[in-house]
Amino acid sequence: MALPETLGALRQSPHGASERQRRSVKDEMRANLIDRLRSGGPLFEGVLGYEDTVMPQVVNAILSRHNFILLGLRGQAKSRILRALTSLLDPEMPIVAGSEVNDDPFAPISKYARNLIDEAGDDTPVAWVGRDNRYIEKLATPDVTIADLIGDLDPIKAARGGHLLGDELTIHYGMLPRANRGIFALNELPDLAGKVQVGLFNVMQEGDVQIKGYPVRLELDVLLCFTANPEDYTARGKIITPLKDRIGSEIQTHYPESVELGMSITRQEAWTERDAARVRVPEIVAEVIERIAFEARTDRRIDRRSGVSQRMPITVTENVISNAERRAIVCSEPEAVPRLSDIYAALSAITGKIELEYEGELVGGATIARELIRRAADATFEARAGGADTDTLVMYFDTGSALQVSDDAVAPVALEALRTVPGLMELVHTTGLATRDDVAGTVAGCELVLEALVARRKISRTEGGEYGRAVPEQRRRPRNDAYGEGFA
Repeated sequence: MALPETLGALRQSPHGASERQRRSVKDEMRANLIDRLRSGGPLFEGVLGYEDTVMPQVVNAILSRHNFILLGLRGQAKSRILRALTSLLDPEMPIVAGSEVNDDPFAPISKYARNLIDEAGDDTPVAWVGRDNRYIEKLATPDVTIADLIGDLDPIKAARGGHLLGDELTIHYGMLPRANRGIFALNELPDLAGKVQVGLFNVMQEGDVQIKGYPVRLELDVLLCFTANPEDYTARGKIITPLKDRIGSEIQTHYPESVELGMSITRQEAWTERDAARVRVPEIVAEVIERIAFEARTDRRIDRRSGVSQRMPITVTENVISNAERRAIVCSEPEAVPRLSDIYAALSAITGKIELEYEGELVGGATIARELIRRAADATFEARAGGADTDTLVMYFDTGSALQVSDDAVAPVALEALRTVPGLMELVHTTGLATRDDVAGTVAGCELVLEALVARRKISRTEGGEYGRAVPEQRRRPRNDAYGEGFA
């Protein structure tokens, strides 16, 4: 059915007759949320791990018609949650055509819309705005001004239109008025200058804005949402107390609480579909990648206030796949299957995602990244094959034997080299790290076992990827998981 294009047609349509079109945006979102809760559908698509923690708080905030803030470290899907709020808006909304502030045809707030309706009456043109266009997002930076958020008087507009400078028609509207009857999201709120934060008071409490001291009053209808990183409170700025008092709900976000959940998020977000070769990521490789982030979040050499973003395992996965893809292209393999050695080729995706404390700076990001990989491999091996007997493998290397498998070796060649280690293949297959008919998966499983032994300091690994006898001094050195000291 065609949507009405004039005010008169809108009055006669179901859209005009229904009170749904005249409710506030918070009431609109509340009603649509209630419908969704009754239907039992997912609240927001693509947001995993918050079903029992964050989402109930978001639901309560919307049902309470609160402005709210999401407080959490980087990479915790705060912006994604805010952008998903648009799904709770109506599919389309009527406005006075040409309005910069989404004027309701039945209750206009701007002088432009009021004048147009007075002149044209029922012939006033009506436009329709989709839900995605009712969302405005701004990253708070110290140079953001009141004029950016609220608006300013435009002398050029006044001169061209022959208006007095204090006339409403001379206003250049900021982002907040343009978000009228919609959602305005402000990321990293503490970075906003305190005097600009003051400018939000009236919007949040009285629902209006005033511009340049002239008696111009716009009664805005907007849901205000914010994000903040706890680090910002001390590192760059703070949220002023009166503004915090006006924010209805403060909702804490968090990182995935289990490795399995983290893997699901990474699997959803990482770019894995490549056109050069078919990609298959063994579960043990995906788990090691995810555990790198978990290990980093507990390492005292890494700044916990800054956090370790969930973007780390996502970008590491993409780099690991790319290294396997490169090998498949060069060696004309039909399938790109990452293995543990490919994770070392993704060090740049790890070092760029961690902020080091003083102790970490002394050691270096690349060294810490290698230690994280080995600790993650050890944790994965323990979770999947804990208690397995590795004495035969260690004895092989203790006799002076060494093993090196080129990163560019195809899976069958790498497997033949790994067969020289007594008991390694049998261990991988009996513990279920890989099946006997999966050559590439078996290579990945063998490398997992070797990396776990390196982490336990039972064997050593050079930066060139050669496995050999453990250095005696390393064996005697006490293990410190928090710092990772003593890893070869």
